[in-house]
Amino acid sequence: MRRVSEIQRKTAETDICLKLNLDGEGKAEINSGCGFLDHMLTLFTKHANYDMSVTCKGDVEVDYHHTTEDIGIALGKAFYEAIGEKRGITRYGDILLPMDEALVMVALDISGRDYVSMDLQFQSEKVGDFDCELCEEFWLAFAREAKITLHVKQLAGKNAHHIIEGVFKAVARALGKATAIDSLRAHQIPSTKGIL
Repeated sequence: MRRVSEIQRKTAETDICLKLNLDGEGKAEINSGCGFLDHMLTLFTKHANYDMSVTCKGDVEVDYHHTTEDIGIALGKAFYEAIGEKRGITRYGDILLPMDEALVMVALDISGRDYVSMDLQFQSEKVGDFDCELCEEFWLAFAREAKITLHVKQLAGKNAHHIIEGVFKAVARALGKATAIDSLRAHQIPSTKGIL
C-alpha cells in the first residue's frame, strides 16, 4: 500500500501543487513564495520523515495569509488522502520538544474528527515579514482537512522564531509517530468502531 497523494488547488488567491509521501525519507522541495514558511515546511518534512514537494503562487504582495492557510488546506487534504483507511497505524502521537529556550508540547490523534487546541504566546507580532498568528492559521487549516485532533501548548519561550519552529517540529514528530505502522496491529483499524 503506497501512502502518497498529490493535490492541485487553485483559487483566485493561490495556485498550489503539493505532493506527499508518508513513507519517505525526509526529503523536501518547497517553494511557497515565503522564505520563513519554506523553512518551516522543510523542517516539518524532515522531522515527520515524509517526502513533500510544494509549489505555490500566491498573492504575497498582499501578505502571506492566503498562501499559509491554503498550503495548510492542501497539506491536510493530501494527508487525509494518503493515510487512507488508517489500517495498521499507531494513531496517537505526542512529544515534549525543546527549541533552545522554547518548549512545546504536542499531542494528536488521527481520529477522523477535526479539533484544534492551541496555546501560544508571542511577544512579537512578526518573524521577519511573517505574521506569528499565521502559525495557528496553518495548523487550523491542516487539522480541519486532515481530520485529526491536535493539541499544541507552549510551555516556555520568548523568541517567536523558536516557538514557531518548535511547533512545526513537534507536530511533525508526533505525526511521524502516529502514522507509523504498528507491527503488532499491522492489519487492524485502531478503533473499536472498526473505522476512523
